[in-house]
Amino acid sequence: MRHSLPYARAGQVIGLLGGSFDPAHEGHVHITKMALKRFGLDRVWWLVSPGNPLKQAGPAKMEKRLAHARAVMDHPRVQVTDIETHTGTRYTAATLEALQRLYPGVHFVWLMGADNLAQFHRWQDWQGIMERVAVGVIARPGTRGAARNSVAAQTFGAAKLPGRASRLLGRRTPPCWCFINVPMSDASSTRIRQAGEWKADT
Repeated sequence: MRHSLPYARAGQVIGLLGGSFDPAHEGHVHITKMALKRFGLDRVWWLVSPGNPLKQAGPAKMEKRLAHARAVMDHPRVQVTDIETHTGTRYTAATLEALQRLYPGVHFVWLMGADNLAQFHRWQDWQGIMERVAVGVIARPGTRGAARNSVAAQTFGAAKLPGRASRLLGRRTPPCWCFINVPMSDASSTRIRQAGEWKADT
């Protein structure tokens, strides 16, 4: 299995952006570049998931989503992967456990938009995720208030790193999370699908 996975060496700080990427779009690219810069990451891996357990409808085929994501995200320090296909995991907590087992000594930072932080407490073992890896939260349009007042933000309020110290995030011992305000993109996979610009069966 290991030969199919991306390379990382002990001591590196790797950002992880997970999702169905159905389809990947400019918004994903934007927050990835912001995360690389603001969180001081060595690399970012996109984890294109087999499917989102919180969504009833299945996404487009993996091959199609991977190919489109690689066309959209062209950056020397970003790698588009199907890691969860190899680890056999569907939930973030299990994926992170598998990655830490496969990459001892690598510092992982879980990346998410502020819209995800607002409902993070619905994720399986969300508290375990916060205690396992550092979490970098990037502002998304219309979600700042909901994210800052979320169950996760309130529960782990004492573990929050100030935005001005964001580059230290990957080297901190979890639980540790940081919210950064950045120029925002309102691109949305849902709107792209609703506009008929992306179809699961083609």
